[in-house]
Amino acid sequence: MKATSTFLFAGLLLCTLVVMAQKPAPVGLQLYSFRNQFAKDVPGTMAKVKEMGFREAEIAGTYGLSLSDFRKLLDQNGIKAISTGASFEDLDSNVPKIVAEAKALGVKYIVCTWIPHTGDAFTIQDADRAVDVFNTAGKLLAGNDLTLCYHNHGYEFQTYKDGTFFDYLADNLDPKSVHFEMDVFWVKSPGYDPVALLQKYPKRFLLMHLKDRKPGTPDSQTGHSDVESNVVLGQGDVGIAAIMKQAKKSGVKHYFIEDESSRSMEQMPGSLAFLEGLK
Repeated sequence: MKATSTFLFAGLLLCTLVVMAQKPAPVGLQLYSFRNQFAKDVPGTMAKVKEMGFREAEIAGTYGLSLSDFRKLLDQNGIKAISTGASFEDLDSNVPKIVAEAKALGVKYIVCTWIPHTGDAFTIQDADRAVDVFNTAGKLLAGNDLTLCYHNHGYEFQTYKDGTFFDYLADNLDPKSVHFEMDVFWVKSPGYDPVALLQKYPKRFLLMHLKDRKPGTPDSQTGHSDVESNVVLGQGDVGIAAIMKQAKKSGVKHYFIEDESSRSMEQMPGSLAFLEGLK
């Protein structure tokens, strides 16, 4: 009888663990978080992404696989690619390439993460070139049922006139065809408040990178920071709980955890648990 009870208990525990493993994560994952693991084992790392419960992902390269093979791997693991990156140069001169890659991966959003500029200084000439390239490419992508988003990186918050270059971009980019992906770390890093920015520009941020920062990390307006300052969500000074509350009101549609530290795999369960606790 005792053996039977032990067997039943073990069976129930196993079932519980299976259910927990299959529970969908509350947000998606920027796969760049596990770049080191993907570089060594693409199928094995994708399986771990699935085990963590992720069902949505933002793509950052295919780690040696063809686009079609990477798409098959995503499909096999029940992971939907929501967005993928595109270089500023391709947006400027090779939109057909971006469209083809997006269609192969099955994504809806195209994200550009960097506007070329010299050194650490961002200028009005850099901003004007970005406005021209993004507005043109955004319309072309929209014609192919794709949505362009620009991902802030900190340098856009350098002062320009009575505001910042980000304000200038927001005022001059066509809201019908160019949107934003907020990286909350790179709003906090130059000294700004992600909640206030969401309130200032409602419906402009469709995507969001969730990333927390070790308290005491120096601010930076250069777009560069120590990746090891990335900590478990909720343990830093970015204010993730308040951001999540406001983001839903401001129209953010998809969220991706991005942990660039060398501890990303170890920290991810804690970040997911924190987000689950916000519900």
